[in-house]
Amino acid sequence: MNQLWVRISLTYVAIAIFLFLIPTMVFLAVQADSLDQGNVNPDYTPADISPARFMEGVSQNLFGAHRLEIIGRLVRILLAISFVGILIGIISSRGLAAPLHNLAIAARAVGSQDLSQRIEVRGSSEVREVAEAFNAMAEALEGAEKMRNNMLADIAHELRTPLTVIQGNLRAILDDVYDLDKVEVARLYDQTRQLSRLVGDLHDLALLEGKQFSLSLGRQDLSGIVREVAAIYQPLVEDQGISLTLELPEGVSPIEGDGARITQCLNNLLNNALTHTPREGEIRISVEQNEDTVELSVNDNGDGIDPEHLPRVFDRFYRVDPDRSRQTGGSGLGLAITQALVHAQGGEIRATSPGIGQGSTFTISFPIS
Repeated sequence: MNQLWVRISLTYVAIAIFLFLIPTMVFLAVQADSLDQGNVNPDYTPADISPARFMEGVSQNLFGAHRLEIIGRLVRILLAISFVGILIGIISSRGLAAPLHNLAIAARAVGSQDLSQRIEVRGSSEVREVAEAFNAMAEALEGAEKMRNNMLADIAHELRTPLTVIQGNLRAILDDVYDLDKVEVARLYDQTRQLSRLVGDLHDLALLEGKQFSLSLGRQDLSGIVREVAAIYQPLVEDQGISLTLELPEGVSPIEGDGARITQCLNNLLNNALTHTPREGEIRISVEQNEDTVELSVNDNGDGIDPEHLPRVFDRFYRVDPDRSRQTGGSGLGLAITQALVHAQGGEIRATSPGIGQGSTFTISFPIS
């Protein structure tokens, strides 16, 4: 009784019975009335009936019989229609319930970690909408599972190299291959710092994606932040033979954001630009005010990005370089953290590049305070 197709079938049956009872009751009422009209007084004699009265009675009896015959045929037709309707109701109810049954099977399969399950989109518009929503959910879960597996593989890859270096060097020291001097300790210390940065980045990214990252929002002077960061990076860019240019117009409206996190975003973009800009290259930082936003752009004339890679440059652990070198690709988390920080402050970030060898531009849009 709890199955949908049974309930729908019973509804069809109830409607059919209701439609059948109405003409039946009418038929019985008319038949009873006709019988009452056909009752004859047993004391009458044919002589008491005039010819006119006799003809009137005959016509009434003929009309009554004809009417009863029509109603009888109507009842039989309605009875046949009722049976056909019941049959069609059962078939259609099973058809309506079948997609929901398939959905239940697919949902149980997804619950068992079979994320490849999809159901056929058919039936009424409501059922089709449910099927499409289920397929979209299953596809999103499958994509998230693949991303999770890839992330675990990437984390293992990132941790493996410094751990291998540390273990190898320690083994060499134990075997008296290397002397335990300050140079060797410094190498091991650099590897532990790299591990510490990676773990810290992963922790920050997890907090940001879980919306548990604390921000101190307020009115910020974006041009002032750019000047402070540029002053810190100036010796580094000069050492690498790269020119750093600032384009900061006067009278830029303050933005709503966290000053420390905006600085972190700018640091990440500058580190990325320094990594991919060759010697004697140029990095340009500009601030531009639009109608309701202020845009911060970091442009370089370095390696550039192939258009096919642009949609994924903000993915975790994604590197444009296929060899995954730390010297050319970093840990692969800087841009992902930058995007998460920008979104947490209500801004947007985008990357553009004409192509390989033609430089790239990263632009952050902040709402005006």
